[in-house]
Amino acid sequence: MTSPVAPSIEVDGTAVIGSLSPSRAGDFLRCPLLYRFRTIDRLPEPTSPDALRGTVVHKVLEDLFDVPAAARTPRRAADLLAPTWQALVEAAPEVMALFEGDGPDLAAWLESCQQVLRTYFDLEDPRRLEPAERELYVESVLSSRILLRGIVDRVDVAPDGAIRIVDYKTGRSPREGFEATALFQLKFYGLVLWRMRGVVPSMLQLVYLGNGEVLRYAPDVQDLLATERKVEAVWRAIEEAREEGEWQPRRSRLCDWCAHQALCPEFGGTPPPLPQSDPEPRSDPESQSESESVPG
Repeated sequence: MTSPVAPSIEVDGTAVIGSLSPSRAGDFLRCPLLYRFRTIDRLPEPTSPDALRGTVVHKVLEDLFDVPAAARTPRRAADLLAPTWQALVEAAPEVMALFEGDGPDLAAWLESCQQVLRTYFDLEDPRRLEPAERELYVESVLSSRILLRGIVDRVDVAPDGAIRIVDYKTGRSPREGFEATALFQLKFYGLVLWRMRGVVPSMLQLVYLGNGEVLRYAPDVQDLLATERKVEAVWRAIEEAREEGEWQPRRSRLCDWCAHQALCPEFGGTPPPLPQSDPEPRSDPESQSESESVPG
């Protein structure tokens, strides 16, 4: 089997050997074949109503902080939903197909978005917050020459310089025992920001709007160094799979949400031939739908 050739790039004069986002690293840990389908084959995946809800709610919460602090109320968030949805439909009219046939009722779906936004106000008072950054693209090259990159929902900086990284999830919080997997994404971001700014984030915070739970974790240098070692180990495993041309499927209950079952050997399918080269590694920043939690 012919293995694709990874392209080489430079970042600030450093020749980068590879690029990872937390979503792509998570894909490989979940299933190497899924990583291949998404990162090398770039197979299209249909948008789901749940992923679309995540996109809309994230945009409303981003825009909410553009209005004066005193006006950041549940009513204002509700008022922002309609124009946010309309702008999305104008940009991608194909999303309306999700609500045809056996799809969900559009009015009921929009109400579910409103419910998620109401839950947000049960967890935080945005009138008392002034985020330093929203939807922040971050990247850093490790000493191993791996480029880490991604998009952080929100970065709060206290007067004393303490940094809090906040990520919104419109799904439900993970079941007991799955918190470490959920925190990997934020530890990844914590590592990147530490390498960028020289400050260890004082708090990592996952806000689960599906059931009103907040997961908080205070990392230290050892946590972030361990995350760096894990990321480097994931990259080595990816390189081994690339060199051998072997991207093994890993069956789990998460297969229920996979869009590529028809091509997976675990379900009687056959993957397409490998392309001759990998796509350019900086052209795939993680999307919001990819960073949403799989139902658990």
